[in-house]
Amino acid sequence: MTQSHSFRRGAVALLPLVMASSVLAASPRTEDQTQLPKAPAKAASSPWFQPPAESELPNNAFGALVRQGQAIFMNTKALAPQYVGNEMACVNCHLDRGRKANSAPLWAAYTMYPAYRKKNNKVNSFAERMQGCFQFSMNGKAPAADSEVLNALTAYAYWLSTGAPVGKALPGRGFDEPMPPKGGYDIARGAKVYEAQCALCHGANGEGKKVGATQVFPPLWGKDSYNWGAGMHRINTAAGFIQHNMPLGKGETLSDQEAWDVAAFVNSHERPQDPRLVQGDIEATRKKFHEGDGVNLYGVMVNGVLLGQGVK
Repeated sequence: MTQSHSFRRGAVALLPLVMASSVLAASPRTEDQTQLPKAPAKAASSPWFQPPAESELPNNAFGALVRQGQAIFMNTKALAPQYVGNEMACVNCHLDRGRKANSAPLWAAYTMYPAYRKKNNKVNSFAERMQGCFQFSMNGKAPAADSEVLNALTAYAYWLSTGAPVGKALPGRGFDEPMPPKGGYDIARGAKVYEAQCALCHGANGEGKKVGATQVFPPLWGKDSYNWGAGMHRINTAAGFIQHNMPLGKGETLSDQEAWDVAAFVNSHERPQDPRLVQGDIEATRKKFHEGDGVNLYGVMVNGVLLGQGVK
């Protein structure tokens, strides 16, 4: 099999992806493991919601807790090492200290919880939502809901949402996924986009970049990246994040096609196993957790390799 994939496939090994792609063609806003209302489009003349400036933080116990939360958000592994199993930090997906629109900003997330999530089939508190980030995006261990780490992160998110309406989806809340290209995505074409636009920061082999022991740019695949249970493993979700935010400082310069192609390339690589693995069975795990969950390659053969085996 070549690295070229479109939404029109007949190979039995790619049947799961064909099914997911058919759903996508009918409804571009695919299942994203949450039942939160979709973020509305922003009127051209309207500004994004603006969280308070750091200078507005009070010099009291609350201000100290918020500052602690921001520090953990920015340097998650260094400040919460017992809960992080890779080289990711909260800020890798929620840019500009969790402030940037179309990068899942905290100010648009905090006020939408409690909320039901299909991913774990229950109504989640905001703390439980963050526990999932540690388990999947950071391939680690969920801190207790009343832990110092989650209390600080919750305080930080609460403060950033100052003035935001409760229970109302704000423009810029998620990643605003681009429409799927008519001809599908192409992994080989995505490799060229990656080489030209991404490798400088994220490395030729997706390993990211370090300065000394400090991870400056996150790994995109391999043992130190997000695992197969993270939302970013969905090609449609990654395409939305990439188009709005990448290359860093030059967001919204990639076309829909380029965003989908490079997202598919990144997510065609092996990464840590989905911690929800069902009795060591990739196919059973795919059917239970990944089938119909957007467009993803878990349990799919790519270049003769069955993805989803995981790396350590």
